[in-house]
Amino acid sequence: MASTSTPPLNNPTAVLRRLTAGTMLGLGRILGGLGIHPNTLTLLGFGGVIGVTILIAGGAFREAGFALILIAPLDALDGAVARATQRVSTFGALLDSTLDRIADGLLCAGLGIYCAGQGQLVGVMLAFAALMGAFSVSYVRARAEGLALGSIKDGFFDRVMRTLVFIAALLTGWIMVGLLILAIGTNLTALHRLWIAHQLAQESQS
Repeated sequence: MASTSTPPLNNPTAVLRRLTAGTMLGLGRILGGLGIHPNTLTLLGFGGVIGVTILIAGGAFREAGFALILIAPLDALDGAVARATQRVSTFGALLDSTLDRIADGLLCAGLGIYCAGQGQLVGVMLAFAALMGAFSVSYVRARAEGLALGSIKDGFFDRVMRTLVFIAALLTGWIMVGLLILAIGTNLTALHRLWIAHQLAQESQS
């Protein structure tokens, strides 16, 4: 069982943060020096996701993929600016997490709408399964933290990995393959985290 105090190596977000910590801190200082508020970047990123969702629903996959590449870094830059400018706030963290969950829903909904328009029932079902898995991955961690079991960040299909799979599926046009990978990967990750939560609960009661 991985430690809940140190981000596990099977968590892509943790690995990426370690590799880019210096770069992100520098960018955070630059953007903070320009007077940009962290919440502004959070809202810009969310607005970009809305645009990407519209492109996906309309079948403009390649354009949506490139747009997602451009806006994805904003998900990390808002936190970098907050840390660099000492503007870390409880509401800012809540806003970021809330909009991240809505963004997950929008991207899956965009693919679901496209598949429905094409009469691809399997695609619609996979989009729902991917959405359910994405929400479950985040919920297990949040609920475990609320129950004082620890912050469970284990699992390969966190938000960074989900975004990478989305981008790859959009750029290649392999939408059904991407949805299948997301549907399976996210739900397995949620079950993995749930199992870890079960072990932690058992330890806390012993």
